[in-house]
Amino acid sequence: MRSQQLSSIRPNLELDSSQSTPAEQFQNQTLRPILKFQHELLVAAFRTYIDKRHGIFFQLSAKDRVDWIKQSLQKDQSLRNTLTGMVLGHFTLEEWTTFKENEAEHSRRLTQMLIQRLQSVVETFKNQE
Repeated sequence: MRSQQLSSIRPNLELDSSQSTPAEQFQNQTLRPILKFQHELLVAAFRTYIDKRHGIFFQLSAKDRVDWIKQSLQKDQSLRNTLTGMVLGHFTLEEWTTFKENEAEHSRRLTQMLIQRLQSVVETFKNQE
């Protein structure tokens, strides 16, 4: 029942995974739809992270902001765990099993997709001071 409910609320991205590796299939069939579904929450959580750093982000150039996002996700374990948890919480039991079977590869892909997603909306982050 839970699996059906979770699957039904995800956007259908209609990506062809027939020629993909198992890791690519998991990325396209599970991670991408969840990231799209959770987009607003992920952006809001990252915005809170920016605000907690007292606006350092807004003192950077556009290029440096993109780099800062990448560095933050790569180096701040707490941030990465928070954002990753927002995705993992939407896994079905079967997806969790698949994730754990190749956790390092799936985690690497997920982190890269989170970085890209946040970098793609960097211009929407405005200083609220």
